[in-house]
Amino acid sequence: MPLIVGTSGWQYRDWRGGLYPAGVAQRRWLEHYATQYMTVENNSSFYRLPAPETFAGWRARTPDDFVMAVKASRFLTHVRKLRDPAGPVARLLGAASELGPKLGPILLQLPPTLTAEPALLDACLKEFRAAHLPGNHMSGRQGRLRIAVEPRHESWWTGEVKQILAAHDAALSWADRLGRPVTPLWRTAGWGYLRLHEGAADPWPSYGQQALRSWVDRAARAWPGDADVYVYFNNDPGGAAVVNSAVFAKLARDAGLPVTRTPPVGGVPLTTTIPTW
Repeated sequence: MPLIVGTSGWQYRDWRGGLYPAGVAQRRWLEHYATQYMTVENNSSFYRLPAPETFAGWRARTPDDFVMAVKASRFLTHVRKLRDPAGPVARLLGAASELGPKLGPILLQLPPTLTAEPALLDACLKEFRAAHLPGNHMSGRQGRLRIAVEPRHESWWTGEVKQILAAHDAALSWADRLGRPVTPLWRTAGWGYLRLHEGAADPWPSYGQQALRSWVDRAARAWPGDADVYVYFNNDPGGAAVVNSAVFAKLARDAGLPVTRTPPVGGVPLTTTIPTW
């Protein structure tokens, strides 16, 4: 089970002096990030879809083994609320395809107020499934794009929704708050996707070792063998995501699991004193 570990975003000013040494110019942060991690989840695409040339630039600036997951535009998930997906999906993939083989999963994070609409989800996933982008970081069948879905309303936790995800080989994005799962721990695809939003340790929003070890164990039980599992730390304030991802990776390696590159434990400090409220 390869654990493909990274963070949700890389352009955080309070990471200067932590992940990013003082001598590394901000315009070179992605290049430096890619020496420390093999993957990143691009959250900026949720707020504003980058131009194709921007995706092409990210491809050129990162090493051959680098993988970028891309969060789908809020126009699709929050404005359209999955309705009439053909246009938004085409625009997203038309731009993101410039990543070429470095295009990883597409993340659909749904609004917390959006109640279950299984038919709309099915139709949206069909649009993605119809796309063929040869050569990207896919699920094992040539041309099949990987899609992860993160619903955030409890009405989605039904057998029908689980079956729709499984029919499209779409991963339910496991998510947490304060170290505890807020989604069912369903395995709906031949690969996995985990987003760690907020730990309960001090300083906030850090994770303690026990919580991280629990997530390692859950992933190992759900995806034994050689299934890819993408793990992104979204607790970015003060560099907590960087520190926690390094500890998570060490715990996984200690458990005998293969893990992609991460910074060394203790090699990157928290860069600010974070309030514990």
